[in-house]
This record gives sequence, structure tokens and C-alpha cells, in this order.
Amino acid sequence: MPSLKPAKQSAPSNAQTLARLRATIGVLSTTTTKQLDVSLPWYRRLGAEERSALGLLAQNGIASFVSYYEKPSSPAWVLTDIFGNAPTELASSISLQKALQVIRIVVQVVEDQVPELAAPGEEAVLREAVLRYAREVAFAAADVYARAAESRGAWDTRLESLIVDAILRGENTDVLRSRIAALGWKSKDRFTVMIGSAPESAGQGFVNDLRRAASRHAEDALVGIQGDRLIVVLGGLHDQETAYLRISELFGAGPVVYGPEAATLVDASYSARAAFAGLAAVRAWPQAPRPVAANDLWPERVMNGDDDARRALVRGIYRPLLAASNGLVETLSAYLSLGHSLEATARELFVHANTVRYRLRRVTDVTGWDPLLPREAFVLQTALAVGRLAQAAKP
Repeated sequence: MPSLKPAKQSAPSNAQTLARLRATIGVLSTTTTKQLDVSLPWYRRLGAEERSALGLLAQNGIASFVSYYEKPSSPAWVLTDIFGNAPTELASSISLQKALQVIRIVVQVVEDQVPELAAPGEEAVLREAVLRYAREVAFAAADVYARAAESRGAWDTRLESLIVDAILRGENTDVLRSRIAALGWKSKDRFTVMIGSAPESAGQGFVNDLRRAASRHAEDALVGIQGDRLIVVLGGLHDQETAYLRISELFGAGPVVYGPEAATLVDASYSARAAFAGLAAVRAWPQAPRPVAANDLWPERVMNGDDDARRALVRGIYRPLLAASNGLVETLSAYLSLGHSLEATARELFVHANTVRYRLRRVTDVTGWDPLLPREAFVLQTALAVGRLAQAAKP
């Protein structure tokens, strides 16, 4: 950032000019406030509190110019005298462009009064002081707004981490909504959580790049880094398959697991829990795709002691097969236990092979899993085992 010191040492202030400046501080402040109301339409539309803050800024600008004219070699006046203790509040409600417009009017009012304020022969010196002052104030304003932006960015990052942590822990949805609203979150449904390893160079720049990449495929995205794990919460997904694939490319080495799509924030916690359970169990399936759905890891999750996966298999596969009747459970069980042979299954059940094919197609229709595909047959076989154990456990 450019130095706040003047480029060269200015001449000592003229005592007569300085006395005139001190005597007209009140008049100049009043003139500046009136000029703000006349020249800036947006200023007239502000609330009383914001108008007061800007009016105070203008008055401080007049007073600080007098101090600057007296001691131009000291740059400390810029931040302390003009902005005081309210740069963050000002930057949150008034843009930098508007703040500079206010400062420009302050400078213009002083410059217009140069002939009356300057001692005879000192007009050029006073006008040069005004120009140097305007430059210093512009740099100071840019510095104040840059610091405020950095502060907001740091706060947003902390708030984002709190939201991600709250989703993982299943915190109260009202608290979640208020925090997400503070970040400008727009999505109201279609939440998904992706989990994997974080890259070694996962700094703030990486987080910003990941958030920008996610914005191409989802309405909103939250990013959290916990140790060596990277957690991405997506809202309002457009094209799921493309989104998961593209975003997974930004994760570190190793598997990436995404939870089931959730309709509400409450279910987003379930999606996160499923993704974590899948990440813990995925090493049992070395050929798992990257990224892989947590629901595709139901068998491995059950073996790893995940009760959510066990209940999902019973609810999503075993019970629908029982409800469909028509011998689907018996046909599927025989087919799986007889080495996936249609002919052997037909002989075992005393039916035609085409009947077996028809029933297996019905299994696919009912459950969404195809017993003719080895991996999906494994999921179905696990569901049968888990379902029978759950049924036997009932009194």
C-alpha cells in the first residue's frame, strides 16, 4: 500500500491562514453538510443513523485538514481523526465509492474557500495543501475499507466453519437457518455433503477456488477443513453426476464420498453422517469409483457397524421385496446362493428359466438394484441377510 506520508516536506503553515482556518471550522462543516444534501441524492435517502455517521465523517474531515495544514508531516491524523472508531460500521453500510464522494465534497468545499481563507500570497500554498490532503484521505479510505473487507472475510470463514460443524452434529435447524442466512445462502432444498481428504496446500486461496468451482454446479456451497479432511456442503444441485465428478477433482488423494441428497437441513445432517460412515468403510471396496455414493457402500458400512446402513437396507430393499410377494425373495435368494445361474435357480424352484428372468427384473423394478450385476447382487445379498436377522430379532 502507498505510504501515507506526503511525497515531499511542505512549507511551514502560515500563521494567519491557520488562524482563519480554525475560526471557520464550524462554518465549513455546516456548508459541507448542506452540500452533501444537495449534491448526493443517495445521501438524502439514508437513515438518520447513517446520515449522522457521514455528517460526522465530513466534520472530522474539515477539522483534520486544519491539523494537517499545521503539521503536514504527520500522517497519523488520517485514520484517527477522520474515521475514528467506526470504520467497520461505516464500511458495512456505506460503499467505498460513496465514502469517496463524501470526501470529495469535503475537499471541494475547502478548495472553494481558498481565496477567503488564505493569507495574501498564500493561495497557491493552501490549494496545494488541499490537493495533498485529498490524496492522503483517499489512500486512508481505501485502507479502512480493505481492513474492513479482510475482517468480514475472516468472520465469514469462521461462520462458515461453525455452520459446517453444526450440520455434521445435527444442530437445531433454526440456529442453522439464521447462520446460513447471514452468509447469504439461497438454497432451500437439495442438500448434499461431500467428504474426502484435503489437499496439502489447502489454504484460503484453495477454499475460494473450490467455492467458485462449486458455484458452477450448485446454488450455494459451504467449505470446511477439519484436520486432513475436506467437507463440502452443496445446496441446490443442478446436475448431480457432473457436479460430484467435477468437485471431487479438487479433493486430495484418496476416496471421496457423497451422502444422499437431502430435502431439508435436518436431513443434511443425515447426509453428512452417511458420507462419514461411507468414508470409514470405503477401503473395504478397493474398486469403488471416485466419487462414490454413501448408499452404494451399504454392505461395507453394515460390516463396519453402521446402524443407519443396516436400517436402510431393511427399509429400502428387504421390506419392499417382502411386500411385492410373487416369490421375489425366494427367487433372489436361490439365484444368489446357486452361483447366479438362471438354469440352476429354475430347477431349484421348479419353474421355467424365463420365470426366473421375469422375477429378477421385478427385483430390479422394486429395489432399484440389478441382481444380474455382480456389485449390485452383493448389495442385494447383504440386504437379505440383514433383513432376516432383523426379522429374527423381533419378539
